[in-house]
Amino acid sequence: MAAQFDAVDRAILAELARNARLPNNALAAAVGIAPSTCLTRVRALQAAGVITGFRTEVSMRAIDRPLQAMISVGLSADVRADIRDYARRFIRYPQVLDVYYLAGRDDFLVNVAVRDTDELRDFVTDYLSADPGVARTETSIVFEHLRDLRLFPDPDAGPPVF
Repeated sequence: MAAQFDAVDRAILAELARNARLPNNALAAAVGIAPSTCLTRVRALQAAGVITGFRTEVSMRAIDRPLQAMISVGLSADVRADIRDYARRFIRYPQVLDVYYLAGRDDFLVNVAVRDTDELRDFVTDYLSADPGVARTETSIVFEHLRDLRLFPDPDAGPPVF
C-alpha cells in the first residue's frame, strides 16, 4: 500500500528534491513548521521507506563523460532464465549509469555515459554485442536530459498547457 502524505510531507519532499543538503532549520522555515516537527517528519519519512537516501548528482561533463546514450538490449531466448544475472553484469560496467528492466520487445534499457562516440561504439560492440546472450541492441544518443523535480502530480491540475 502506498504511503499517505499530507501537504507538509509533500512540501518537505519537494524541498529536499530541490536541495537534499538543506539544513533542517532552513527546511523547516521553507515549509513553515517548527524545526523539531520538521526533523520528526523527515525521520518518519525515512522510517517509512519514502526517503531512501540522499545522493550527490555528478556532472558527467565535469568528469569527462559528456556523451550519454540509451541502449535497448534484447536477450536471446535461451538466456531468459539468467535475465537478472545480465542486469547485474551490465550495471558493473563503469560506463553504465542505470539499467532498466523492461516489458516489451527489449529486455533492458541501459543508460551509459562515455567520452565520445568511439568509446560508445567500443562499449556496444565489445561488451554488449559480443555477448552471445545478447540478440540485439539499439543505441540512441541523448541530446539533452530534461527533468522535472516535481514528486507528486497535482490532483487539482488540469491538462498540460503547451
